Amino acid sequence: MSASERRILIEACPSRALARFQGKTIAESDRALLLREDGYPPRIYFPRSDVKMSLSEESEHKTHCPFKGDAAYWSFNVDGDTLENVAWGYPDPMPSVRLIAGHISFAEPIEVKQTEA
Repeated sequence: MSASERRILIEACPSRALARFQGKTIAESDRALLLREDGYPPRIYFPRSDVKMSLSEESEHKTHCPFKGDAAYWSFNVDGDTLENVAWGYPDPMPSVRLIAGHISFAEPIEVKQTEA
């Protein structure tokens, strides 16, 4: 698939979004975004202000996506468990996905789901 064929759609998450690890809430938001990218499962992006950033430390790990830009990563410490590079965001995303600036998404083992408000 060429870059010109790749589609990324970003919309408001239709319900409250929740991120948890072993029963502890890491993020909860009524303002999350749902990102749909061809070839990947949908991802929920939480506004940083709705994430318990006090549990995190920015990592030195970085990646580059040709469709979204340069990603920063965070590790989270939850009740003594350090989850390395489990969250990422695009501080200065490409113009076509600028809506995700200031947002963070999570990987397993953090459970991310939509809930009823």
